[in-house]
Amino acid sequence: MKRIIVAGIICCLSWLLYLACVNSLEAYEVAITRNLFTGEVKLQDHGGYHLRVPWVQVARIDTRPARVCITSATRAFNCKLVQFEPSAYKEFVAVQGFRYYWWANRFSFNSGYAEEYRGMRDILRGYAYGVKQYPFVTILRDYVEDQ
Repeated sequence: MKRIIVAGIICCLSWLLYLACVNSLEAYEVAITRNLFTGEVKLQDHGGYHLRVPWVQVARIDTRPARVCITSATRAFNCKLVQFEPSAYKEFVAVQGFRYYWWANRFSFNSGYAEEYRGMRDILRGYAYGVKQYPFVTILRDYVEDQ
């Protein structure tokens, strides 16, 4: 019985250490990291597992092209194909600030829409349809779809 308890404690501590000190990136993702003590912001642009200290926050961003649309009840709506530009991450953090973009506004009460009004896709949609063009959002294609 004692061995089972010790094994359980070791497993729990290992899991907590993994959550606090390891982040993983897919080949199509980049990570913006921020050191809470120094305020230093860096970009991780290669995939794999990365060790970090617990006071470094990591926000993963998908760099694949994404279709963002303005939804409405009409039969035609506007869409754009946009992509996050990793080389302009400093401008992105200067304008948007540093947050966990996936977790931002995660609890939402807009269950009637298929589109997600939170997270990185919503941020890309806002900058793609904004009046001012920013270097961290590349518009690959404007198109109109008919349903």
